[in-house]
Amino acid sequence: MKGYIQVYTGNGKGKTTAALGLAVRAAGAGLKVYIAQFIKMGEYSEIKALERFKDLITVEQFGKGRFIKGTPSDSDIEGAQAGIKKVKQILSSGQHHVVILEEANVAVTLGLLTVDDLIEIMIEKPENAELVITGRGADPRVIDKADLVTEMKEIKHYFQKGVAARIGIEK
Repeated sequence: MKGYIQVYTGNGKGKTTAALGLAVRAAGAGLKVYIAQFIKMGEYSEIKALERFKDLITVEQFGKGRFIKGTPSDSDIEGAQAGIKKVKQILSSGQHHVVILEEANVAVTLGLLTVDDLIEIMIEKPENAELVITGRGADPRVIDKADLVTEMKEIKHYFQKGVAARIGIEK
């Protein structure tokens, strides 16, 4: 099967949800999935749910689990760089059919990764691997290199009325 490059971006809700839905669909077809979560760290509900598919879906987190404001710390950058290195190993091994870089676009915006880091991954992607990159603010070069780009556009959101992130829905 030929693999393509998908990008889920935009300010609306649903980028991670779409990527995780694809991961579950792929696992349902017996495909192996690797998910690298940039920035995030912790026991999110999706981590608990995906544990049920641990024979087919692997999730690794390469963040500190905190909001980064201003210049990122050296440890934040090192974590993201470790994630890129691991993704390259995963792709070159040929053992995973779907590789998801969750919040990688945001990691670029924050200065944890460079656009060139993502472009290099996109170029080196094996022909039979599906690559998914999520996060708001996708760089135009990433969008141009992708085969499929979906922009989640916020029309209305209950956060604007003060609704906090809810367990099982947003976290």
